[in-house]
Amino acid sequence: MILLRHARSIANGAKTLAGRTPGVELDDTGRAQAADLVGRLAAVPLAGLVRSPLLRCEQTLAPLVHATGVEPVVEDDLAEVDYGSWTGKELGALMDEPLWRVVQTHPSGAVFPDGEGLAEVQARAVAAVRRHDRRITAEHGDQAVWLLCSHGDVIKSVLADALGQHLDAFQRIVVDPGSMSVVRYTALRPMLLRLNDTGGDLGEIAPKQESGKGTDSDNPVGGTTGA
Repeated sequence: MILLRHARSIANGAKTLAGRTPGVELDDTGRAQAADLVGRLAAVPLAGLVRSPLLRCEQTLAPLVHATGVEPVVEDDLAEVDYGSWTGKELGALMDEPLWRVVQTHPSGAVFPDGEGLAEVQARAVAAVRRHDRRITAEHGDQAVWLLCSHGDVIKSVLADALGQHLDAFQRIVVDPGSMSVVRYTALRPMLLRLNDTGGDLGEIAPKQESGKGTDSDNPVGGTTGA
């Protein structure tokens, strides 16, 4: 599974918390990042696309949809955090709020005024990811690669779960606009293959015929030997 954070938006550039504000578009940098996805993923056969319902995710995937012909499934449970009354405010101003320290140090206890809690976000997002992973595996096999496009805190919460971390550690994870992180779900454990990748192509994660003993749940002693 490739976890793609939407490309840079006008709210990212303005350093405001867009939340679920409708109509937040990509800026010029974001449109270039979205166009670059086609080349970065050219060697990866995508069995499915899943996205948040918000416009910035739709625009991020548009060049990829045009190039591959794969139509995304819109998943409400991968939508941005409902930040409630924090929505639309400047990040600099929010740093003075008492809740800011809670979000930084004890996010599992953070509930946004008139919005939702980060623990709720993680629960809905992880459930959605697992549900779509089962669906795509059933349809395309256990080597299938699929991509979801969502939002920073949502992706960080899914990655924390994949790493076996408590949600209170999720602020140790950085996920930039336009970045891709890659998780392989196996019978025994999730494995993190890439984190916050903003560079070149992801051809190395394409399914390969592997020889030797063991299962895809195994991690070699001493580390992998390379492709």
